[in-house]
Amino acid sequence: MVEVQFRFRDDEAVNDPAVTVDSFAEQSNATAVRIEPGDDARTLLPQLDRLSLVEVNFPAWTDGRGYSSARILREAGYKGEMRAVGDLVIDMLGHLQRCGFDAFAPDKALNPTDAQNAFGRWDNVYQATVVDGRQAIWAKRHPA
Repeated sequence: MVEVQFRFRDDEAVNDPAVTVDSFAEQSNATAVRIEPGDDARTLLPQLDRLSLVEVNFPAWTDGRGYSSARILREAGYKGEMRAVGDLVIDMLGHLQRCGFDAFAPDKALNPTDAQNAFGRWDNVYQATVVDGRQAIWAKRHPA
């Protein structure tokens, strides 16, 4: 189990062991899954109602595939805990949160003040998202 440093949910933290994407479908009692780079998050879509935790591994901060996994699941309606784990750095935090992550378990603890600043750094955003409902800046410039 990974140690969560930041969590933005009101419900109780999920401590179930996460299984691989490949084994999730075969384990009818599994409620937590871990997505690795290269795994296709879309394979989980038919079973979102079983999931209480999705961990997305970032083995290197330079690997951005996990952002897409989170966004795919959130846009499909996943409401459970979405936890970023691995090689997380301060500059990633706000972007991870915008993609749907609400819990963060970095390999190396991050400075809490720097992290809080990173979570609230951007007043305006460029991409639309289902996560926070903030309007993209282009939509503010060109209202319908």
